Amino acid sequence: MAINYMDIKFKSLSINTAFARASIGAFLSFIDPTVEELYDIKMAVSEAVSNAIMHGYNESTNETIFLRCSYKEENTCYKVEIEVKDFGSGITDINKARQSLFTTSTDEERAGLGFTVMESVMERVDVSSEKGLGTTITLHTTVKK
Repeated sequence: MAINYMDIKFKSLSINTAFARASIGAFLSFIDPTVEELYDIKMAVSEAVSNAIMHGYNESTNETIFLRCSYKEENTCYKVEIEVKDFGSGITDINKARQSLFTTSTDEERAGLGFTVMESVMERVDVSSEKGLGTTITLHTTVKK
């Protein structure tokens, strides 16, 4: 059971990626993550929020992204779970979307590394999605005491 959690919803504007990062950082400050742990968490959140904006909502600025963060205390650590949810277009093939360099974006500046980055800095990344109904990305990590 989580000992603490927060829920935030915000508009699907790319500038709100920084807001999501800052909110997560402030919320997790109580459990005192290292600079590296916090950097990794913020990076993964940025990627998940960016994916929701760019791919879930096709950069529509009139949609809502939901962010939930919780942590629970264990013997020598805190288990952190972060959920980023959209009600956008969904992902047709999650396995394909998780492959490095795969992107649905037509923007040549997009590298298709969002899931690769998330998976490289988090202990586990769960993805659930249904075409036309949206996507939920759940990030799992541990912060040592």
